[in-house]
Amino acid sequence: MRFPAIYDWREYAVAGGLISYGSSRTANARLSGIYVGQILKGAKPADLPVQQPTTFELVVNLNTAKALGLTIPPSILARADEVIE
Repeated sequence: MRFPAIYDWREYAVAGGLISYGSSRTANARLSGIYVGQILKGAKPADLPVQQPTTFELVVNLNTAKALGLTIPPSILARADEVIE
């Protein structure tokens, strides 16, 4: 059986998943690096603000959509950060 699935990391769509939508791993790593830098400079971890991701990525795999017999609406394709053909 084949089921369309949406994942949270772009790597899944690149590997053959239908769609991925989630926070950017690159942005998350950058934010983590900033936190580590602040801690190494002497900031107390308890004093650092809690932050949520602000950068999200939408990746659509049209090859998978075609294999599943699905049509992705143009409005979704226009919003996608990456379309795999």
